[in-house]
Amino acid sequence: MAADVDKKEDYGKHSQQNGHQSPSYGSWICRGIWTLLIVGAVPLLAFWIKYYQDAQLLKRHEESVRTLGAEGLFLFSSLDTDHDLYLSPEEFKPIAEKLTGITPPVDFEEEVIHDPNGETLTLEAKMQPLLLDSMTKSKDGFLGVSHSSLSGLRSWKSPAVPSSSFSASQFRAFLPPKNKVAVGDTWWMIPSELNIFTGYLPNNRYHPPSPKGKEVLIHTLLSMFHPRPFIKSRFAPQGAVACIRASNDFYYDIVFRIHAEFQLNDVPDFPFWFTPGKFTGNIVLSKDASHVRHFHLYVPNDRSLNVDMEWLYGASESSNMEVDIGYLPQLELQSTGPSTPSIIMDEEGNIIDSRDGGGEPIQFVFEDIHWTSEMSWQEAARRLEVTFYPFKKVSYLPFSEAFDRAAAENKLTTSPAEVRSFTCSGRTLRETVLESSPVLALLNQSFISSWSLVKELENMQADKQNPVLSEKAQLHLEKYNFPVEMMVALPNGTIVHHINANFFLDQTAMKPEEEVATFSFSGGFEDPSTSTYISFLKEGLEKAKEYLAQ
Repeated sequence: MAADVDKKEDYGKHSQQNGHQSPSYGSWICRGIWTLLIVGAVPLLAFWIKYYQDAQLLKRHEESVRTLGAEGLFLFSSLDTDHDLYLSPEEFKPIAEKLTGITPPVDFEEEVIHDPNGETLTLEAKMQPLLLDSMTKSKDGFLGVSHSSLSGLRSWKSPAVPSSSFSASQFRAFLPPKNKVAVGDTWWMIPSELNIFTGYLPNNRYHPPSPKGKEVLIHTLLSMFHPRPFIKSRFAPQGAVACIRASNDFYYDIVFRIHAEFQLNDVPDFPFWFTPGKFTGNIVLSKDASHVRHFHLYVPNDRSLNVDMEWLYGASESSNMEVDIGYLPQLELQSTGPSTPSIIMDEEGNIIDSRDGGGEPIQFVFEDIHWTSEMSWQEAARRLEVTFYPFKKVSYLPFSEAFDRAAAENKLTTSPAEVRSFTCSGRTLRETVLESSPVLALLNQSFISSWSLVKELENMQADKQNPVLSEKAQLHLEKYNFPVEMMVALPNGTIVHHINANFFLDQTAMKPEEEVATFSFSGGFEDPSTSTYISFLKEGLEKAKEYLAQ
């Protein structure tokens, strides 16, 4: 027995000498329980913190409604960009600028070095206001349209800044990045931050955010038209894309396209969004941006309708939106001539001529530019369009041209008709199913594509000078239902198959097993909208098989 005790004492001494403590079974149980409690408490604590924050936010919201009323809270929310019901100095800045009349200078990109002796470019803004008769809801009282809703539109009759001078170096923003130097290269000057998954920006805003980087120049240019341009439009695609149209050793000719919009109303009227279909134009400038030979920016006016308009009817983001579309005859910026220096120096740096404030401008003779590499304006514009809209990898021809081509090639036409160029369902189709590779391949292989506005179809239908085209337009209008109708037609205009975009989107939003037989998912594509649209096109081909066999 004594020997056993000695062994135990020796074992204890040995364990202590080696730094080991013999753990008890109970201590392990306690540690496990505490670990489980801590692990379980973390998500519970996070839940209660979130619950408390939401409750506090709801309380502040209720207090805000009592204090400001619905319309006052609407104005407050238009400034509260982070939706925390507090205004930071940055958020309050638009009100401060409005009350004081002082606008702090914006910072240009650090890489732009302003040369006080550099060249200066003068731009002139020209405008012909929107033709109110081109709107379907332009009369006061029609479909609830009030005078206050259209007050900003009715009062905008001339450019905010008819003429302005710029440093040539400011237009460095249009130069391509180092990896885009060949004719035909495109790049994002201002990248789009929106897509079908990110949604869209809120409607209840009056004042644009402060521009940054290359946005500064674009904001300044568009501000010559109206004081409240939004460089980042609410809906995708947004931003600006440029393309090198021509090049030589010293100059670029760069074509660009910008998607931006204006806020025409101010407090107390509800927001009114004015969204041109696009801004486009070109700039010819030296590769070091020291000289600008030519600049032109404008809203194209070659279509019967070129501006989308939306306005709110209530003091919340969820309030009803009224929509319309109209025609803007002119909105453009044009350089009065090439950029010129304020002084001329000789080889030794002595000033030999200068332009003072009241004197005559210095007279220059500019050499003609001969391009060593170039492409057509139309091809450059197409590349810009495809960059913005990948679905345009399929050529969408004008209505009449599409049917002429279909007759020549013995193909069907796909002719979606849309009441406005910016409808929600139209955007969804362009940003999803029409961009998919299988749909692009089938459209290119078997169809001639077109995309028409209902207003344009109505004009063609009324054209008695062209009865053949009038009949084709009438056939399409007979099948049309708001807002977008997708149609497959024979070259003679007969509609062989059609489906409304809203119905299509509702069907493809359902689970495959819930689909009706007409929209099967046997095509083998994982995306329901893609396989359903493929089926729609193939059904159109099947129904037209007898005609195509002739």
